[in-house]
Amino acid sequence: MKQEINPKETNRAHAFEMWMKSPMPMVTLTKTFDVTHLYKASKRRNVKFNTLLCWCIGHAASKMTEFYLLPEQDTLFQYDRLAINVIVNNKEGDINSCDIPYSDNFDKFCTDYTNLTLTTSASCQSIFDEEAAIIGTSTVMATELDCIVNQYSGIFNNPFLAWGKYRKSWLRTTLPISFQFHHVQMDGGHAARFLEELQQTINTI
Repeated sequence: MKQEINPKETNRAHAFEMWMKSPMPMVTLTKTFDVTHLYKASKRRNVKFNTLLCWCIGHAASKMTEFYLLPEQDTLFQYDRLAINVIVNNKEGDINSCDIPYSDNFDKFCTDYTNLTLTTSASCQSIFDEEAAIIGTSTVMATELDCIVNQYSGIFNNPFLAWGKYRKSWLRTTLPISFQFHHVQMDGGHAARFLEELQQTINTI
């Protein structure tokens, strides 16, 4: 459920006053993750690597209250659940968006991920979840990338993670991931804590 709240009654009151009118309120952090365990788990369970990573992102974010807040125009909204947005290549050679509800139950999330992305690809129609706090993701698998900085349109203030092709070496598999967030939603310390939590989730999935 989505509801408007008074920013002055939250711990983001000062941030709202400082950054809501900023012409460029987005901040981007990039961290190189050790995804060796995740890569092995995807092979062992025969599950797509990106499906596993999206679940890890949702799991790490679900532990932080900041991800349930989202500034829009001159207001602040609070949500009671999360969803992960993925970009889907459709059958006509174009792309669509697909929002996948996050669930602590990985099997349910995996089933929803598979079914919803297949539906989006076949129908060429985006699937949006207006009642969930959306965490955007984008994958550029054609090449290895050090960093991705997303455009800021002023329309979408959602947190956003992006990555390229993972890097395999003899003993480790690594992946740089860029994390963009609105400064009203969280500070750099919160973002850093999320990235650390994401690494721990990846290590223990």
